[in-house]
Amino acid sequence: MEQLQSILDLVSGVVWGPFVLIPLLLLTGLFLTVRLGGLQFRVLGHALWLALIRRKEHGGAKGDISHYQALSTALAATVGVGNIAGAALAIGVGGPGALFWMWMTALLGMATKYSEALLGVKYRRPDSKGEMSGGPMFYLSRGLGGGLGKTLGVLFALFGALASFGIGNMTQANTVSAQLESVWSVPTWVSGIVMVVVVGAVVLGGIKSIGRFASGVVPLMIVVYILAALTILIVHVGDLPAAIALVFRDAFTGSAATGGLLGSALLFAIQQGVARGIFSNESGLGTGGIAAASAKTDQPVRQAMVSMTQTFIDTIIVVTMTCLVIIVTGAWQEGDKTDGSLMTSAAMSDGLSVISPALGTVGGYIIAISVMFFAFTTIVGWCYYGERCMDFLFGRVAVVPFRVLFTLVVMVGATLELTTVWSFSDIANGLMALPNLVGLLLLSPIVAAETKKYFANPDWRNPDAPMVDVR
Repeated sequence: MEQLQSILDLVSGVVWGPFVLIPLLLLTGLFLTVRLGGLQFRVLGHALWLALIRRKEHGGAKGDISHYQALSTALAATVGVGNIAGAALAIGVGGPGALFWMWMTALLGMATKYSEALLGVKYRRPDSKGEMSGGPMFYLSRGLGGGLGKTLGVLFALFGALASFGIGNMTQANTVSAQLESVWSVPTWVSGIVMVVVVGAVVLGGIKSIGRFASGVVPLMIVVYILAALTILIVHVGDLPAAIALVFRDAFTGSAATGGLLGSALLFAIQQGVARGIFSNESGLGTGGIAAASAKTDQPVRQAMVSMTQTFIDTIIVVTMTCLVIIVTGAWQEGDKTDGSLMTSAAMSDGLSVISPALGTVGGYIIAISVMFFAFTTIVGWCYYGERCMDFLFGRVAVVPFRVLFTLVVMVGATLELTTVWSFSDIANGLMALPNLVGLLLLSPIVAAETKKYFANPDWRNPDAPMVDVR
């Protein structure tokens, strides 16, 4: 196991090193932000209205689930262990400055997510049973075309199916089993069996079952978690200015994390922030395009606006809450810095114990329950991503066998060593992102043209108005 871990660490270090994914992710997001004129900042309010208030298109739009259910499915897949354990791990080993780089990844990543969703809807197609399939594998193979497009599409689908077992399955199951064992002394194998049964009951029903489940559970779990975090931040409001100042200062020194040489400490803070940021919001992985393709819509740009709010909600809101709670309570400087979920649990307990010792005990339970719900919904959402990749590679015949295998792997993840699972996930994420980011750069003229055409329409703010083809 130690030899395997060493190999995984080496590969992960290269993939997430200073010359591969970190600059590619940030520069792609920056390039798309500039090319789209800072779209994510200009129309964020309207996008949130479409996603959370309007919620759906008119009745005749093609697709499987509503705007809101598609967003909930994407949130289900991203608001997970990355928001609790991943964000905490970044702060623990990368220092408070890692939060700044998670912010940068998210703000630029909103343009990336927008582009993924737009292309996902534009190039989607129905499978043999009439369900929509879309995402990078389709916009690479159909949008780029030729040998390059087909090769990149196949690579993405292969890496996507593989990554679904890491970021979307084993890491989630592993964190749940560790949390339940720590808080309630539940054996990991028991947690694994229960998760297998419940996951199977949801995912075997397909995207409509997943969409209904996600739209009901995800908003509730996010609101409860945010309220608990807000309570702690209000209690520690006097410490917030210093905490935020530390985030910005440490972002360019990294000294709080390692105490080593300035250059290496800074690079480590950036690496942790970007890696955990992408693990949390998935901007650049291409999954946003897969979820968006299932939505009932006839306007790719409109769904793209809805989809980009997922990155904002996931990282700018939920991850920020987690990290600030950890910083103001000082939990990032105590205990085991490599166990993110337990660090967040300690921060929540310490923060609430200031109000009442009894509430301190409740804090640990809140994290344990949040981890269960966050991780479970992530597993469910990622099963859909993986099955769409399998549909692209082998056709609809591979979908049900994949669902069964995916469900059984939950048991494996629940009993594996945590470090190995996280390393595997980082590598799988990186391999998945590479062909997608190359495709986004090459297809950016199409994204820009579709966006310009949509916003040239004087009634673009009214989703019920007919869209006139303004050129």
